[in-house]
Amino acid sequence: MGINTERDIEANMQIGPTDAGMVRIFIEGDGIEIPMDFDPEEAEEIAEEIRAAASRARNMATK
Repeated sequence: MGINTERDIEANMQIGPTDAGMVRIFIEGDGIEIPMDFDPEEAEEIAEEIRAAASRARNMATK
């Protein structure tokens, strides 16, 4: 399984701050809950990676 392997799985994702000052990405689907906590600096790095991936995907779609 890799990043290009499509799956027919539905999931919900929530992103928000926790009471402990962390940023949580919470994924829920098919009876599974995955909470992932990051400090604010890590969350900003992840956001930058998502923006960069979106930009690359946009460029691939126009080729």
